[in-house]
Amino acid sequence: MIDGNTRLYFIVGDPIAQVKSPGAFNSVFSQLGVNAALLPLNVDTDGVDAFLDGLKHAHNVDGVVLTVPHKFAGYRHSDTASDRSHFLQVANVMRRNANGTWHGDMVDGCGYTAALRKAGCAIEHRRVLLVGAGGAGCAIGEALLQEGIAELCVHDRDPRRAERLAEMLTRLDKAPVTVGPADPTDMDLVINATPMGMREEDPLPVLADRLKPTTFVGDVITVPVVSPLLKAAHARGCDTMTGAQMFDGVLDLMVEFFGIRPRTLSWSMPA
Repeated sequence: MIDGNTRLYFIVGDPIAQVKSPGAFNSVFSQLGVNAALLPLNVDTDGVDAFLDGLKHAHNVDGVVLTVPHKFAGYRHSDTASDRSHFLQVANVMRRNANGTWHGDMVDGCGYTAALRKAGCAIEHRRVLLVGAGGAGCAIGEALLQEGIAELCVHDRDPRRAERLAEMLTRLDKAPVTVGPADPTDMDLVINATPMGMREEDPLPVLADRLKPTTFVGDVITVPVVSPLLKAAHARGCDTMTGAQMFDGVLDLMVEFFGIRPRTLSWSMPA
């Protein structure tokens, strides 16, 4: 039961219907007997700065999860942030500090690589095509480079955004980072870090007919659970990872970030 003492968390995005965080967090709160709730809010880009400013005056709000397209706004509104969040200038989680300020972090990338390993995907020495240079793409690219991939090719519908991300990630000096087409030929790992596939009319984010059976394919979208890209990859004989599997890896880190423990509690992704 939500009452006047309930501590509130929000997940903010546009759109918001696809998110799984409310079910996951509220299940954890219930199992722990914690008087808290996480609620979804659909906030557009024109209003997100005003919304996040307003939350600073809502003293029973302890945390915010940022999803598409608000991860850059999350960083702007963080008074302090982790080193990786500072480097990427994005944040997908914010928590209220004891003094009322807000601390941000970006856990999409390390959550994604943890999920890849759990799904049986080797990361080291792999040639990777990353489609999407937004908030999730930035974090995933950085985490893959930290994990020892051989090279990273970034593709985005906006070439300037892809170039900015490639230039930033090159500063890590971990492996070659280039900008290229959505062509998976000769790639060992292909990741869609865009919302493409959520709508029926969306084109495939990569040239799926060029996938090799040995290529591992991952997607970040959670609705539909098996995206059009993953269906095409299955038809080519590829091993895959769904956005639901990514979410489970990221959830572990969000729960830890907000100080909600133990994360040994059960929660199942709805079909």
